[in-house]
Amino acid sequence: MTTELDSINKKILTLEAGREFSSSFLIYRKMKIEEKIVNKVAKSGLITIDLQNFAPKKEIVIYDIKENLFHGLILKEKDFRSFVKEHDWAQYRDKHIGITCSADAIVPTWAYMLLTTKFADYAASIHFGTREEVEENLYLEAIRQIDFSQYQDKRMVIKGCSDKPLPEAAFVSFTKKLHGVAKSIMYGEPCSTVPVYKRRS
Repeated sequence: MTTELDSINKKILTLEAGREFSSSFLIYRKMKIEEKIVNKVAKSGLITIDLQNFAPKKEIVIYDIKENLFHGLILKEKDFRSFVKEHDWAQYRDKHIGITCSADAIVPTWAYMLLTTKFADYAASIHFGTREEVEENLYLEAIRQIDFSQYQDKRMVIKGCSDKPLPEAAFVSFTKKLHGVAKSIMYGEPCSTVPVYKRRS
């Protein structure tokens, strides 16, 4: 069925101007096929999960301590403490913060700790790492909050196509949680899935 949809999409794109009737007919056929797919999925009892729904809603801000290093090499305690005292930390209100250092430098642990105490008064959450690592942490935290008992004995499909790349760790964590409750786990789209797990009868 998906092959026919692909064929129709190609025909629609290659239609010449003026062939409105043919175009409308192909679009109609496409809508009917998609409707059949939706109905088939509904009757199958499959539950589709899009992990993108667990993406962080608030802005992620990365604080690179490299900007506080003298010549990008060392951290001067006096200058750093002065900066921390005068900096406007309120600008990070309700944001997810990732503290990192992109420079090849030795940064004392207490500096990260000091930054954390300032972010803590305003930030939604605080992490150590890159943007990708912060995003991964937030996905995993969101998954930990899910009540997986609602998927007991269900046939699950973890959606494969999303608007943007998702951390592999999110798929691993979600699958691990599902494994103990779901009847079966599949990956992909309801009309085209790859079997991942099926409980033995």
